[in-house]
Amino acid sequence: MRFGSFVFPVSHDPERDSEVIDSTMDEMVLAEEIGMHSVWLTEHHFDGAAAHADPLVLGAALAARTSRIKIGFAVVELAFHHPVRLAVQTSLLDNLSHGRLIMGTGRGSAYNHYEYLGFGITMEDGIARLAEAEQLLVEAWTGQPLQHSGEFWDVKFPELRPRPFQKPHPPLIRACISEASTVAMAEIGRPVMIGIQTLDTLRSRLERYQATMLDAGFTEAETEATFDQCWASRDLFVADSHSEALEIAAEGFERERTHFRQARELYNPGGFPPPDPNRPLPAGEVLEHAFILGTPSQVAEQVAEMREIGVRNLMLKLNVGEMDTQKVQKSMKMFGEQVMPKFAQD
Repeated sequence: MRFGSFVFPVSHDPERDSEVIDSTMDEMVLAEEIGMHSVWLTEHHFDGAAAHADPLVLGAALAARTSRIKIGFAVVELAFHHPVRLAVQTSLLDNLSHGRLIMGTGRGSAYNHYEYLGFGITMEDGIARLAEAEQLLVEAWTGQPLQHSGEFWDVKFPELRPRPFQKPHPPLIRACISEASTVAMAEIGRPVMIGIQTLDTLRSRLERYQATMLDAGFTEAETEATFDQCWASRDLFVADSHSEALEIAAEGFERERTHFRQARELYNPGGFPPPDPNRPLPAGEVLEHAFILGTPSQVAEQVAEMREIGVRNLMLKLNVGEMDTQKVQKSMKMFGEQVMPKFAQD
């Protein structure tokens, strides 16, 4: 299996943003030191949900501090970027990192209307632009010369400089919330990032993804190669005892969920409706589904369960709800030294 760090550093106090960004950088550098495959940078604005806000700038800083670890986006919110400008920035980052960029794209937040309003668009606009934005991004990376006339953008230029380091361009991966969006990506042979789901739901989606690719006409080899680039998500905390891990995880998880909920209630036009008591909470809002936690041996057992249902790549949020940095780093080192070697690839 491959393991990646899902970088989502909540900052509850604007006065602490700089401190949180510094500790996040230290945790990302440590992710390379313990042998992780990749770090995955988020994008959220105006609410402290992601202290750094801009994954492109953070990715450039990380490229300068590391030499091996892949730098992925989970995700760049395409609605907030002009695709050509984004192509220039990501091409430069791919060169600065010597081909370590993985381009994760998505519609952006499904709940934070205020993020869209801050960039002068609506959530519906963002959804409508997604397909063309991704198309124009790829065309800008590869077209020489480029002329694009679409519904939202009309551009023309001789060629992109610098060109991407990776040829023909950095790998693309799409974040998928629903099963329908996962299937749609399988139909075009695009790898996916699947957010936190129950084990049964995740197994079903992974199986359907592979079946859909085969039904769409991809060969078994093509399906295998693409499936090998798909990622699943969990939160993680490792400690000397299960009780210690559970206590720290539960406190961070509650702080994070409260932060998200309060921001939506405060900033969304019309607030944010309370959860429907007649419907189960999403898996990502239930600690027992969201977290892999416990002692190294207990964590290894839970990771093995993920592997058994078909997970090849596991994206782990290592600091949930602004946990204590020293405790997070201890958890990471225990994971790297005592868990990851059990799942090393041949």
